[in-house]
Amino acid sequence: MGADSSVSSTLTMGSYIGRHAELYDLFYADKRYAEEALFVHRCLQQYTSVPTTRLLELACGSGSHALALEKFGYQILATDYSEDMLEIARKKARRLSSTVDFQSQDMTELSLTDKPFDAAICLFDSIGYVATNDRISQVLQGVHRKLRPDGLFIFEFWHAAAMLRGHDPVRVRRWDTDQGTILRISETRLDCAAQLSQVTYSVYELNRDGSFEALVETQVNRYFLVQEMNYWLTSSGFVPLKFFAGFSDDEKINEDTWHVVAVARRQPAKPTEAC
Repeated sequence: MGADSSVSSTLTMGSYIGRHAELYDLFYADKRYAEEALFVHRCLQQYTSVPTTRLLELACGSGSHALALEKFGYQILATDYSEDMLEIARKKARRLSSTVDFQSQDMTELSLTDKPFDAAICLFDSIGYVATNDRISQVLQGVHRKLRPDGLFIFEFWHAAAMLRGHDPVRVRRWDTDQGTILRISETRLDCAAQLSQVTYSVYELNRDGSFEALVETQVNRYFLVQEMNYWLTSSGFVPLKFFAGFSDDEKINEDTWHVVAVARRQPAKPTEAC
């Protein structure tokens, strides 16, 4: 076998498509989806004004949160813009005989025709992917339109203080699989003025048969201050109820808090506002 034939492909991709989507569940196999879903369920029960049964999920990824939440009896429409991620989620749903409805949607342009939802969720810091002020406003206004009056919006975001203080410029992780070894190098650069983190993932697959594959993907994600998010919510027709330090009841958010979980309630629409 010649030297060049050992390299199968080197790809530059958009966010979570193709092989990167296929590897997603391996990369996040240690994420505590069940515990996070339980915390969201508790918030949905505690802060709702009427029974909550119908959920809308934004940026559902490979579906793990939705499938965990379904166990509590919710009817869930889970959306994502990556068709490759959605296909993985649908395969998992079929294996579990799940009724979660996975649909392709850009969360800045929700074109759903369903009746209003009781609550919406957006987890794993995914709201930061929209990055710009205009697009964040579009997301929040779109969620507002899709919720019933007093419906809840529960979402997670990267905390600016922790990101500025403690981000790793370079991080390397390794996974051993039946096929060989996978290395992922994450290189992070911050744009402090725009509150953006640019992470370039270089993924190398070293297969036991001697072949080699690589892909490179760059993702941009925004980080937020709590008071800033409080403003975004109130200006978009929501009442902020709680900001938690991660998926816990701890409300003491400081520079060591990487992830903030927000709970907000939709204000009733004005008489002249279209539903």
